[in-house]
Amino acid sequence: MTKTIVAFKNVVKQYGEGEAIQLANNDVSFTIDEGEFVVILGQSGAGKSTVLNMLGGMDKPTSGTVEVAGQLVSAMNDKQLSDYRASTIGFIFQFYNLLPSLTAVENVALVKNIVKDAKDPMEMLRAVGLEDHAKKFPAKMSGGEQQRVSIARALAKDPKIILGDEPTGALDSETGVIVLELLANLCRNQGKTVILVTHNADIAKCADKVIRMKNGKVREVKINPSPLSIREVEW
Repeated sequence: MTKTIVAFKNVVKQYGEGEAIQLANNDVSFTIDEGEFVVILGQSGAGKSTVLNMLGGMDKPTSGTVEVAGQLVSAMNDKQLSDYRASTIGFIFQFYNLLPSLTAVENVALVKNIVKDAKDPMEMLRAVGLEDHAKKFPAKMSGGEQQRVSIARALAKDPKIILGDEPTGALDSETGVIVLELLANLCRNQGKTVILVTHNADIAKCADKVIRMKNGKVREVKINPSPLSIREVEW
């Protein structure tokens, strides 16, 4: 039986005041089930990154509610949000966000400063196929390898939800496939909920659910009864 892990209800996010008000999200509502591979799809300015920021506890709605894993994230104070980000969410960014002065294993080990029961960094590198790169610095790794280190870092927190902001946007298609396959397998094999923000409609073909956004609104929520495997898509 499926269990809802994310619920956005009538979420509005506005910036500015008076005549300068901009609506980044306008009455956004959707749900995501535990263990789903979800793509939030839309062009630049559609409002999808704002949704991701609120999901990740980095921003709050102007009105409406955001509930994640039974927690009302939209009502949390700064300390609660910090704990929520540490315990519930794993982030993967487009440009990796690795510290250049640290090796791969040291970058992953940073999570131990945030999460008390963080997983072993070498074990996490092994999970993404990079145990042989543990002592390498980011400058000595390819973009795809750096992105896999960032996934290992996210996994070290053992998060309920993994959020990806255009995680393959800086990669060539072949390397992007490797990264997407890794993320999809986290859903299929480990039951993680993976939510990716992208403008790439091809990635949506592999998702269990596609949330299509335009001009700050959800235009369509589509369930894909037969998602393609990453390798089946023509990239």
